Amino acid sequence: MSGSTLSYGAERQEVVAAIRRLEETSVLSRSGHANLSARASDDRMLLTTSGMVRDVTPSDMAVVGLDGTAIEGMLDPTNQEIVEMHSRVYRLRPEVGGIVHTHAPWLLSFAMANQVLPARYEALLRFGQAVDVPVVPWAPRGSDASVSGIVDAFRQEPGTKAVLLGNHGVLVVGESPLAAAALLAVLEEAAEAELTGRAIGGAKDLPLDALGSIRQAMAVHGA
Repeated sequence: MSGSTLSYGAERQEVVAAIRRLEETSVLSRSGHANLSARASDDRMLLTTSGMVRDVTPSDMAVVGLDGTAIEGMLDPTNQEIVEMHSRVYRLRPEVGGIVHTHAPWLLSFAMANQVLPARYEALLRFGQAVDVPVVPWAPRGSDASVSGIVDAFRQEPGTKAVLLGNHGVLVVGESPLAAAALLAVLEEAAEAELTGRAIGGAKDLPLDALGSIRQAMAVHGA
């Protein structure tokens, strides 16, 4: 199928652009493992067909219904496992337009330790992550226990745009795939700063009014 005949061409291009952003910001898993999706319509999503995304092109995505039904394209067995992980988040959060999952190195440290990532880095607030990033307890990849844990975490903490997957990695959502990739880069910066900052006494909490102050400043400058 040629690029000109692919359905949802703009969404495919944005997924590719999001992958390039992950590479440029060094938050892609060192093995190249990740899976990304984009909301294609009210009841469909695009999902990368393979778990290895470094060389993904617009044609390397399948169209899948949010009910899990394959509509167009073929998913590798490894990505068939994670259809529900993406589709159920879209069903829970209508505002989400893109999802990224990978094993970003510094965030993986928090996931391995099953520790929440505190929202203490100013940039997190500017990117809409004003609450601590919760941890979902480990369960087999793609299992109902794993997916239900992710959905429960997003439901219980409506302010979060990311969840750490215990002993596994991170899942980030955004208004688009590019927005999710941009937030992932900031989350990785925060995780690195938290861990390296412990050597000089540890990170300190922001003032309680920090979020309001930042929103006010952004509004004044049209950010």
